[in-house]
Amino acid sequence: MLWRLRAEPMTLYRYDLAIATERALDIVDLTPRLRKLLADSGVQQGQMLIFNRHTTTALAINEYEPRLLEDVRAHLRRLAPVSGHYLHNDLDRRPDIPADEPINAHAHLMAINLHNHEWVPVVDGELGLGQYQSVLFLDLDGPRSRRLWVQIQDLGQASTGRLAK
Repeated sequence: MLWRLRAEPMTLYRYDLAIATERALDIVDLTPRLRKLLADSGVQQGQMLIFNRHTTTALAINEYEPRLLEDVRAHLRRLAPVSGHYLHNDLDRRPDIPADEPINAHAHLMAINLHNHEWVPVVDGELGLGQYQSVLFLDLDGPRSRRLWVQIQDLGQASTGRLAK
């Protein structure tokens, strides 16, 4: 079945979201904060873009369940162990960087296998997430203060305000 949304010109809302992480490999559930931003915007039909502005962090949509989060951490550590030898960490061979640069090639390698953005549909004023889905922020080189951009696209008030067949 094909659905089309008849919409007037789009309105865009942009937010700068600050996140403070607490662990070396931290996973934060952004969903409550994103729901609040959406409610404050008043958007009923549209989409939300969550964009990660760091090279050692990532975004994912998955279940926020403590045992699963530990499994994710273990999986990422196997993928790129902190103790591995990485050329990026040879700071004496990198004159372009400050002396206090972190040793974090593992975090870059983890991030490159994940996403730096997520799109979530907005339907009837709600995030279009499944029952067990949450929007997760993964800090792979924490703890640090991080920033994300969130854009909510309001597809306008269609003549009926609903999806039309």
